[in-house]
Amino acid sequence: MAMGKRRQRQESLFVTTEGARSPGHPFYRKLNELLAEADFDRWIERRCGQYYNHEEKRGQPSIPPGIYFRMLLVGYFEGLDSQRGIAWRCADSLSLRQFLGVGLDAKTPDHSTLTNTRNRLPQEVFSEVFQFVLRIAEGKKLIDGKTVGVDSTTLEANAAMKSIVRRDTGEDWNGYVTRLMREDGTIEADEEPTDEEIRRYDKRRKNKRVSNDDWQSPIDPESRITKLKDGRTHLAYKAEHVVDLQSDLVLAAEVYQADQADTDTLADSVLQAQINLDEANSDARIEEAVADKGYHAAHTLELCQWMGLRTYVPEPRRVHQSVWTDKPSGHRRAVLANRRRTKRAKSKRSQRLRSERCERTFAHVCDTGGMRRSWLRGTEQLTKRYLIAVAAHNLGRILRHLFGIGKPKALQGYFSLAALVYFAIHYLARYITALKLRLAVTSHSLVPIHPPRRKTVTSTGC
Repeated sequence: MAMGKRRQRQESLFVTTEGARSPGHPFYRKLNELLAEADFDRWIERRCGQYYNHEEKRGQPSIPPGIYFRMLLVGYFEGLDSQRGIAWRCADSLSLRQFLGVGLDAKTPDHSTLTNTRNRLPQEVFSEVFQFVLRIAEGKKLIDGKTVGVDSTTLEANAAMKSIVRRDTGEDWNGYVTRLMREDGTIEADEEPTDEEIRRYDKRRKNKRVSNDDWQSPIDPESRITKLKDGRTHLAYKAEHVVDLQSDLVLAAEVYQADQADTDTLADSVLQAQINLDEANSDARIEEAVADKGYHAAHTLELCQWMGLRTYVPEPRRVHQSVWTDKPSGHRRAVLANRRRTKRAKSKRSQRLRSERCERTFAHVCDTGGMRRSWLRGTEQLTKRYLIAVAAHNLGRILRHLFGIGKPKALQGYFSLAALVYFAIHYLARYITALKLRLAVTSHSLVPIHPPRRKTVTSTGC
């Protein structure tokens, strides 16, 4: 057979769309059916209508809000963290074009269009989309809402540590070290050190500390210096999830500045989860909150008790016993009540369930959903994108409950598992056949073989 060679060809003048049609991805077809059943497009168009001109006098109409939010859902399901990647993926895939409702004769939205739409819509719209998904889950009877787990993680900000400046003087790092060198007499007042001299002096300095009280990022002032999960020190934000431990749905996803302690945000996140449940027309009431020992504080437990919550927060080991003489009596009662509850077997079961469910939501949203690294600046802008990513996670949990598949790439795992089972059965059948043959041969060889008897001839002598 001769080898084929690639040749330059001229595109046809007329192209039929029959060969360019896609059967569509089964997961995205089911997702569109779920959104159509809830009448998502009509609802979001009515909600966003006040932020657009009703009569377009110049230019082209903007993209429908339903297409915009579907593209953000694609970002989560395909693991894309940037808007450029989302726009390219939607333009390249025929199945995603069918999911968005964009024909072959039309262009998919550009990344700049996504930016303009995000800036046009306020944060309240994104929060209501998140609550709309919870309303779908409530309609499917999936929300329990009695016991919730709370946990937080860090999101890397779109700013570099090299760009931080002093809050008081506005100096960058090199300018700050140069001033220290002049103050201790290492260089003259009018002398400019080289970069190598600055690095050598900064390396010998003791008690070096970078505090959020003294330093900030000029391009993202709301980000904070913190240590990430992988051990690196970087500018970041904090994301906190309130997860329904029965249904594995995220009831609230809040984005805070990274220097806010977990003890200061626990009550606010649980309260926002209850607000989301009320807006989703759910009768569920949060009664129990399960968290790790990083959330343990007397004032936090007392506030949760005032809100009517039973907390299950392990108490960290302390060298000295607590002194209650200078603290309100409500703090002591809340801490002792929480201590009694954490000693029960129910607390241990809830903690294991919290570790599984909460960490799984972070794995889906941040690690495989593309939200661990932010390309947006500011708490408001990051919250808009993060809320839709968590809403996409909830949609995936709903689809998994209804159809058994929660992500489009899960089908690859099912096909691989089916192939593995097929080959396992095939080789097992071959092994059984070979084993039977070997046993037959072995049993045949063990049968005793007697030599033929010789005929004896006797004579009478006559």
